Amino acid sequence: MTTDRGVGGWLVIDKPADLTSNQVVTRLKHATGMKAGHAGTLDPLATGILPVALGEATKTVAFIAKATKRYEFRVRWGIATDTEDSEGAVTGECPTRPDDSAIQAALPRFIGMIAQRPPAYSAIKVAGRRAYALARAGKPPELTARQVTIFTLELIALPDRDHADFAAIVSEGTYIRALARDIAEALGTLGHITMLRRLSVGRFTEAQAISLDLAITLGHSLFASGHVLPIEAALDDIPAVALTADEAARLRHGQRIDLKASGEGVRLDRLDDGAIVGARHDQLLIGLVRIEGNRLRPVRLINY
Repeated sequence: MTTDRGVGGWLVIDKPADLTSNQVVTRLKHATGMKAGHAGTLDPLATGILPVALGEATKTVAFIAKATKRYEFRVRWGIATDTEDSEGAVTGECPTRPDDSAIQAALPRFIGMIAQRPPAYSAIKVAGRRAYALARAGKPPELTARQVTIFTLELIALPDRDHADFAAIVSEGTYIRALARDIAEALGTLGHITMLRRLSVGRFTEAQAISLDLAITLGHSLFASGHVLPIEAALDDIPAVALTADEAARLRHGQRIDLKASGEGVRLDRLDDGAIVGARHDQLLIGLVRIEGNRLRPVRLINY
């Protein structure tokens, strides 16, 4: 791991409630003087793991954004809101309160690949405008359902007859607010989220997280503090290809690497054509490359 502030790395923030993910990023930009970007938006109401890329790590954000995510959340039965969380206006009420057996019986239908209609208050673009902007203007869009995957879904507590606590591991693009809404509907009632906490994003977990306040206090000293993870932390789940010194030099200049010409195309035999892999030399990440036959085409290069 490099501690060179000019390169960058990953910071795992335990996001507080009442801030948007973009507000967190903006504060970290000011505190560090570096470009930054987050991987996976959290609603203002939500707390928990928000991976933030600093400097050159912003080139790897897409790989973390696609990672699985683990959540705990609380559903309030019997009340629907326009935002599908406790920050919205009430749009409906229902006296039905599901019990433990009814909830347990309903959950299996939500596990696996399902069609989910995103909330009207979401960042999805509709005709060039964010859905939440249309909703706030009194014109909530009818969003098309899309495929998401719920890997696990458990009922973990029933604090009282009005509330239920759940844990879930989900794919990219899953809205927990929509999941809560749909569980309530399947149980013959209404529901919305009152608490949402993200526990992990890919391999980034609570054990690595620090508070936003501490990160801002450390500011330019973040890299020396040991809290910043290496750029490669975002790439643990993708294959790596080792380059020679000459290949690394050519790649740094944006050139494609032809491994067949050197008789070493065998290095790609087990990798799919079109796959994105990490190119390394002496354990140092040079960049992200795409496999094209026996060639490596640069996609994102890391500037050291």
